[in-house]
Amino acid sequence: MSVFALARRNIRARKATFAAAFVAVFAGSALITASGVLLDSGLRAGIPPQRYAPAAVVVTAPQSESTEDGVGQRFAERVPLPVARAGEIARVPGVAAVVPDVSATVVLRGGGPLVVHGWSSTRLDAVALTGGRAPERPDEIVLGGARIGDVVDVAVGGIASPYRVVGTVAAGTAFLTDEQARVVAGRPDAVDAVAVLAEPGVDAVGLAAGIGQAVPGVATATGDDRAGAEFLDVGAARSFLTLVAGSFGGTMLVIVLLVVASTLGLANQQRRREFALLRAIAAGPGHLYRLIGIETALVATVAAVLGALPGVGLSLLLHGVFVRVGSIPAGFGFVIGPLPVLAAVAGSVLAAVAAGLITGRRAARISPVDALGEAAVEPPRLGRGRIAAGWVLALAGTAAGIAFPLLITGTAGAAGAAGSTLLLVTAVALLGPRLLTATARVLGKLGLSRPASGFLAGANTRARSRRLGAAATPLIMGVALASVQIFTLTTTAAAAQRQTEAGLRADQVLVADGGIAPAVADAVRRTPGVTAAVSVVHTQVLVTSRMFGDPMTEAYAAQGVTAEGLGRVLDLDVRRGDLAGLTGDAVALSEGAAGTFGVDLGGTVAMRLGDGTPHTARVVAVYGNGLGYGDLTLPHDVVAGHTTSGLDDEILVAGKVAAFPAFPEVHVADRQAFVTARNDAAGAQSAVTLVLNLVLIAFIAIAVVNILVLATAARVREFALLRLVGAKPRQVRAMTRGEAAVVVVAAIVLGSLAALPPLVGISLGLTGTALPTVPPLVHAGILAAAAVVGWGAIAIPTRFALRPAAVAAMRVGE
Repeated sequence: MSVFALARRNIRARKATFAAAFVAVFAGSALITASGVLLDSGLRAGIPPQRYAPAAVVVTAPQSESTEDGVGQRFAERVPLPVARAGEIARVPGVAAVVPDVSATVVLRGGGPLVVHGWSSTRLDAVALTGGRAPERPDEIVLGGARIGDVVDVAVGGIASPYRVVGTVAAGTAFLTDEQARVVAGRPDAVDAVAVLAEPGVDAVGLAAGIGQAVPGVATATGDDRAGAEFLDVGAARSFLTLVAGSFGGTMLVIVLLVVASTLGLANQQRRREFALLRAIAAGPGHLYRLIGIETALVATVAAVLGALPGVGLSLLLHGVFVRVGSIPAGFGFVIGPLPVLAAVAGSVLAAVAAGLITGRRAARISPVDALGEAAVEPPRLGRGRIAAGWVLALAGTAAGIAFPLLITGTAGAAGAAGSTLLLVTAVALLGPRLLTATARVLGKLGLSRPASGFLAGANTRARSRRLGAAATPLIMGVALASVQIFTLTTTAAAAQRQTEAGLRADQVLVADGGIAPAVADAVRRTPGVTAAVSVVHTQVLVTSRMFGDPMTEAYAAQGVTAEGLGRVLDLDVRRGDLAGLTGDAVALSEGAAGTFGVDLGGTVAMRLGDGTPHTARVVAVYGNGLGYGDLTLPHDVVAGHTTSGLDDEILVAGKVAAFPAFPEVHVADRQAFVTARNDAAGAQSAVTLVLNLVLIAFIAIAVVNILVLATAARVREFALLRLVGAKPRQVRAMTRGEAAVVVVAAIVLGSLAALPPLVGISLGLTGTALPTVPPLVHAGILAAAAVVGWGAIAIPTRFALRPAAVAAMRVGE
């Protein structure tokens, strides 16, 4: 009989055993497929262009840059294109016409926010006048839902100006002269993009290439990529999905490999007698390797193919979550192509086969005589290499979790601490049998072994420690990962809230729809009763730093503030330096950012501002409230001149003023409402991280149930033998409850201990304190979930295993 035929027979004969491997690979394939769809969508997905749909090519300034680490980084703000470039583009052969376009958000008094464009952009919208004429003067507007001759107040940054309605169009749109639209947008000499209309028969891709050669320093887009030029959040969504797929997918692959290895390891342990007999009849190690590899490949291939479809469904569920929290725009569709499915199937099969061969290594290499002996009783001791590797990983994980943030400050230290979780979980997997035996001894001393069932539970745990160790590893992993991921979020959120509340000294916070014009702050400062008014504008900057020796460019939250009166409205918890020097080319850094960048007072930081403009700043202060107020604080004028709108986000006021009649669009927000709004905005990213981790934890929960059911269901003959020698079914159930107690206690204790060093290190790296924020109810919920899953996955299969009569059950094969 060929090895392939024998493998097929084994699968048919051992459906329960291979079903467990099937479930593990099935769920793993679903996760890998979902991660692949996220990555593929981050590279290729988007939304169809809307206003720019009639244009063959859309030309913009470059909105991203290639960094030293080889990853393209998008700028947080729109990079404007000088309007003079439109003339150069118009002279390129094949161009029929160019339409310089700009968008600006204004507030129509009595009507809410409104987006206005220049009149020439109607060539793209195909907008037709329903009455009147096009605007010709700076104070004229074409407005939907208005009457010709009306005078409307249009506010930009809280400052209202009168406009006369000279034309009407469909409701919801508004147009100014091209020049006035650029003034309202804050960029009199620049536009958002230039839409190019091609001559008949001209290929759009070829025309884009021609424009790129003739007009250097611009970016061109065709097809659906035109939407990225129209909507900045399309590019941001792509970057977000790529980042999520990279970070989530990497962790997920490691977890899937560990889970599949644990499942196949337990399945191979339960086949020791079969492997021993094969060795006894002259089967060599190569035969067993081929048998295990073929069996695993057959099961894994079917499971991986079937698991890909739920993976696609999972990606669509994640799409809905991402839209709901605002991480991607509603019209952003995912790409469902064959590549993620093929990669998931291939990766799952390769991982399963590798895990099967690794876990079958002992059965293939042991001598036939020893194999027959181990078929009846597990080896009493673990291998020296396994024990040594386990303790080395445990010590390395503990040291990395705590030492990294002490030696490397900033995000690099926190990242190193988080990575230590996998080291500790792997150490637990290697040392699991010994740790379970120790747990059983402790419980025995506490009274577990006094009844006969407790004695049997303790004896079984010691005799079958390898089996229970393989079964308990995913449960321990689940407790550890759930604790680290969830409590990292709670620690970060609590610290950010404390810093925001403690740092805000302002009596009032002024806000307005769409932002506040700089002139408002000047007027507020002259208002009686106001002792200080600090303009604040928020953005993100790109900084390249060294992480573990390699260059890494990341976006960091930054704010621009006016230095005068800053101490009366904002306390950044300055540790070194003085914020009074925050002018010109100065910058203040959070402790974490200073550690990440490797600079201190007097050092310099090279960065890209929100619109990509290079800027080098000198460090004049280092502060502690980075989680609450961003990692970089720059002079207001440095930041405001490089944002999309050029407007302030808020004004922090010392002193109280009831209202500002000259600026009716500017509202006064109380301190608590402002703090709550900031925390809610920061919570969107936390919600995404939480959802992704819940998906991973759900996979681990499935794996736990899968492995524990496999381990318990294979004991039908053992339970039958106990019943034949006089044990009652209730005594057998009591014995398995004792074993479940060992597994659950070990998972809770060891999982919590494995999570402790990373959490301490993460807290040190992010907040400077060694005490993470661990909500008692949340921690109790994690432990209760582990107990329910572990207990139920043993107790329920035990009841099914006890249903057959004892004599009939003894006829069941191994």
